[in-house]
Amino acid sequence: MSGVFPSIEWLEALHKHLNSDEKYAQIAKSWEGDIMFNILPSGALNERTLIYLDLWHGKCRKVQYNVDQKTTSDFILQASYDDFVRVLTGQLAPMTAMMTRKLKVVGSMAYMMRNVPTVLQFVRCAQDVTDHYLGE
Repeated sequence: MSGVFPSIEWLEALHKHLNSDEKYAQIAKSWEGDIMFNILPSGALNERTLIYLDLWHGKCRKVQYNVDQKTTSDFILQASYDDFVRVLTGQLAPMTAMMTRKLKVVGSMAYMMRNVPTVLQFVRCAQDVTDHYLGE
């Protein structure tokens, strides 16, 4: 379905799903900001992985896998691989992860809080395309 999280195949599947999901498009229609996931090594992930998504008004305009560390974005979400997996499997709620700093947010936390429905729909889309993890 999507490839293993994290992988270029997984990211491409997420890109396609975000652009075809009507519910995400409707709820995220006011979202303006790109996001970088800084996935730190833990568990089955041996090296840091950087994933970039350009999200704008309910669409994903661009994705990049293992981008340069100098790449800038409006938001950086940083967590261990294991905590990202917990969010994707539903074992850890995304907003709880942010509030407890298991998922660190660099950027406007106030903007994230004003856009909780968009964040939750994004996570749902990521969960939809995730069916395998490293080490499985």
